[in-house]
Amino acid sequence: MDRRMTRRARVGLIGWLWRLCILLAAWLLCVTAWIVWVGERDQAAKADAIIVLGAAAYDAKPSPVFEERIRHGLDLYNQGYAPLLIFTGGYGGTGARFSESQVARRYALKQGVPEDAILIETASRTTRQNLVEARRLMDQHALHRVIIVSDPLHMARALRLAQELGIDALASSTPSTRFRSFHTSWKFLAQEIYFFHRDMFPAANGS
Repeated sequence: MDRRMTRRARVGLIGWLWRLCILLAAWLLCVTAWIVWVGERDQAAKADAIIVLGAAAYDAKPSPVFEERIRHGLDLYNQGYAPLLIFTGGYGGTGARFSESQVARRYALKQGVPEDAILIETASRTTRQNLVEARRLMDQHALHRVIIVSDPLHMARALRLAQELGIDALASSTPSTRFRSFHTSWKFLAQEIYFFHRDMFPAANGS
């Protein structure tokens, strides 16, 4: 009798563990689909400014990922979606000569963008800080609606943080991304899934 009860309890526990695993897998699939769906939408419309989120820079040269963001921001600017560009991103290391935003500004100036059409901040190191500093510039210049430019897989988190900060934001992901290999794409996606869950806890919201 005791053996039968033990066996039933064991089978019941295994059954509940399977159900839990299925629910967890379904939840992760939904989160993944949402991140991909948000990144694939292009909401570009008339706005007051275009915020280009920072990424790595190598001295005075943007990384391939950052260059894609800058180029897309310039494309939107040249198409007349907004009269201002806001480049974000601070200094990537102790020996860096230029902040990410300074690198982006230099790139834009070389492409013929007038200096008075560019705003930058040099203090941020994370996505949240990018947007906090961008919001500060928006307040200083009485800007209301913005277009956020980043990579497709990064866009869901960027929009969620913008909403938390009270920024009226539209999304326009880069049409091409340098995260092209299967291995790198899934690594980046896994990182964004992790941040999605971490950001549910306000005390952990530092990225």
